[in-house]
Amino acid sequence: MSPSGGGTIVKFVKSELRLEPFFLNTRLGLQRFKLRHRKPQNGTRTAARRGNKFGLNQETSTGGTPTHKPASDIQICFEDGHLDFGENYVQELEDKAKQLPAEIRWHFIGTLQSNKAKTLAAIPNLHTIQTLTSAKAASALNKALPPTRAAPLNVLIQVNTSGEDAKSGLAPLSTASPSGALTDLAKFIVAECPRLHLQGLMTIGALEQSLTAGDENADFERLKETRDMLEAFCNAELGGAQWGLDGRLLLSMGMSSDFEAALKAGSDIVRVGTGIFGGRKTKAEVVAQK
Repeated sequence: MSPSGGGTIVKFVKSELRLEPFFLNTRLGLQRFKLRHRKPQNGTRTAARRGNKFGLNQETSTGGTPTHKPASDIQICFEDGHLDFGENYVQELEDKAKQLPAEIRWHFIGTLQSNKAKTLAAIPNLHTIQTLTSAKAASALNKALPPTRAAPLNVLIQVNTSGEDAKSGLAPLSTASPSGALTDLAKFIVAECPRLHLQGLMTIGALEQSLTAGDENADFERLKETRDMLEAFCNAELGGAQWGLDGRLLLSMGMSSDFEAALKAGSDIVRVGTGIFGGRKTKAEVVAQK
């Protein structure tokens, strides 16, 4: 199953009056993002106002349903100051990247197939792949990325923390299993793929964990434990090789329905779409409007 959230790097700091958002830019460090309290200019700015409310700036899709959101919606959010947007589908990402400003940082958040690596690699402002699960796909991306690219492509390894068969991802690490496919892939990326940058880990936790588990989501805690163990592995096995951000791996966990629980758990990245852009029309509804 492909992720139903996109990727922006976000931190929330609890204040007495509100949650105050901070954006963590991988190149510039922490940059405070001021919430804008202004009256809406017109009805077309709904998506951007939702983005400001949550302190998020991602377009995402839900449950593998086609996004079917026009590029004009993203343009509105971009003009409102948002830079990071995610897409589940390669063709939609390719099309929107051609239509929208080059300053946008695109995140691919769908199932990654090796035969799509060349198409993705050709998108100049592709910022991050959040769903890497194999050395084959990593190698294909590394080979396809143009040598003229200004910086390595960020990648996150997807981890199946809930153990659900319908979800993609490698098995998490534990004290009983401190190494395996995940450590092997991390080592391969860092050692064999110079055009890729291992930035962190991503998971789609079981929704019921966020809805019923109170303050602690077992899937989110499992990803944190896996992150800690993988960091220890990287420090021990990869020495001074470049990975993560300032010596730590980022965590991408949380979507529209559970991003608050993810933030409480320490997520660096949340993938929010419905909470910003609203529900999505079906393909039949989109066709009927044309």
